Amino acid sequence: MPGSPDRDQVGRTAGEGAPRGPLAGLTVLDLSRVRSGPAATRLLADWGARVIRIEPPETASGGDGMMGREGSDFANLNRGKASMTLDLKAPEGLDLFRRLVARADVVIENFRPDVKQRLGIAWEDLKPINPALVMASISGFGQDGPYAGRPGFDQIAQGMGGLMSVTGLPGQGPVRAGIPVADLTAGMFCALGILAALLHARATGEGQWLHTSLLEAQVFMMDFQAARTLVEGEVPAQAGNNHPTSIPTGVFPTADRPINLAVAGEVIWQRFCKVAELEHLAADPDFADREARLVNRDRLNGLIAERLKARTADEWTRVFNAAGVPAGPINDMAQVFADDQVRHLRLATPVDLPGHAAGSTALLRLPVTLTTTPGGIAGPPPALGADTDRVLSDLGLAADAIDGLRDRGVI
Repeated sequence: MPGSPDRDQVGRTAGEGAPRGPLAGLTVLDLSRVRSGPAATRLLADWGARVIRIEPPETASGGDGMMGREGSDFANLNRGKASMTLDLKAPEGLDLFRRLVARADVVIENFRPDVKQRLGIAWEDLKPINPALVMASISGFGQDGPYAGRPGFDQIAQGMGGLMSVTGLPGQGPVRAGIPVADLTAGMFCALGILAALLHARATGEGQWLHTSLLEAQVFMMDFQAARTLVEGEVPAQAGNNHPTSIPTGVFPTADRPINLAVAGEVIWQRFCKVAELEHLAADPDFADREARLVNRDRLNGLIAERLKARTADEWTRVFNAAGVPAGPINDMAQVFADDQVRHLRLATPVDLPGHAAGSTALLRLPVTLTTTPGGIAGPPPALGADTDRVLSDLGLAADAIDGLRDRGVI
C-alpha cells in the first residue's frame, strides 16, 4: 500500500532513535495556525528544535481553522511538536506566555497584523523581555500597506500573485495550482529568515523581527515569469503543458499513457531526433533552432506525438534517458510512492498515528539530507494540551498552581 511502506524501504520509524538534528536545543513558541506558520515550524521541528504549539483551551478556541486535528493534513504539518493550551486573552495567560518568551529563541505567529497588538504580543511588547528573541510573522499581504488588514488565503494569493494567469491551457481561464503554493512557500521563506536571524542573534546577542506574507512569497515564486515582465516587458500567458522557452518540452502521448519530455538546447534536440528516429526534423529549416521551433511549435508537437504513439511510456522513458534526453512518467500520488527512486530516497517515513485506522502510516520527511545532523520526524502530532503540565513545570509552577490555572480556564 502506498500509505504503508515497508520499513526496509523507508528507513526507521519516526521517533525510533532519530538522529540529533542541527537545531537541537532551540526553543520555538508557535502561535501559528492552519498552514503557512505550521509549515515553517515543521522544518524547525524536523531539524531538532523543540516546537511548542501554544493553543487556546477548548473552552476559548474554535480549533485550527479548516483542518481536523485527527486528519492527515494536521499530522503532516504538526508531527513532532509539543502542545500546550494557554488563553492569551486572560491576564494570567499573557503573563505565562511572557515568561515563556524570556526563555525562548523564536516566536512565530500568523495572525492578521492588528491582532498581535490587541493581544499585547507584538514585537515591541516582546523585545524588552528577551533582547535576543527572533520573532517571525506571516500575514496574507504584509504588515502594512493598503491590504494589510485583509484576511489571507492561499488561492487569493495565487490569483493576485500571477500564478493563476500562467497555469492551465491557453484560453482556459485562470487555474489554481493543485497545492497551496503561497502558503507553503511563505512558510519555507519564514523558516529561512528565522535561521538567518538566529545566526545574527548568536553572533551579536541582538534579536529581530522578520516578516513575510503569502503575497510576497507567491510573487517571488513567479521567478523567471516575473523576470520576463520586469526585464523584458513581456506579460506571460497560459501555455498549458508547453514550456514557454524550451521547445519541444511538454506532455506527449505514447502507446499507453502520456510522458513528459524536456528537449532543452541544440545538443539535446539532436539527441532526441536520433533516438526518436526523427532525424529528418533536425534537418528541417522550420525546426532549425529554438526560435524556429517556437514559431512552428504546434506542428512540431503534432509530429512528435504521432511518433511517440509507437512505443509505451516506459519504453520511451528508458531509451530517452539512456541517451541523455530528459523524460519521465506523469504519476498520480499512488504511483509516486511506488516509484523506485522515491522508495530509494526514503521520502516516506513510518509514523504511529494514534486514532489512525491502520495504527501506523507514513509521512513525508524533509527533502534535504544533512549527512552529519540529519534530524528526522520526532513523532506524531500532539493531542491538544498534551504538554501543558510539563511546560509549566519547567517554568517552576507547582502541580496545585497548574490545577488552579486549569480550573480558571487559563489552560
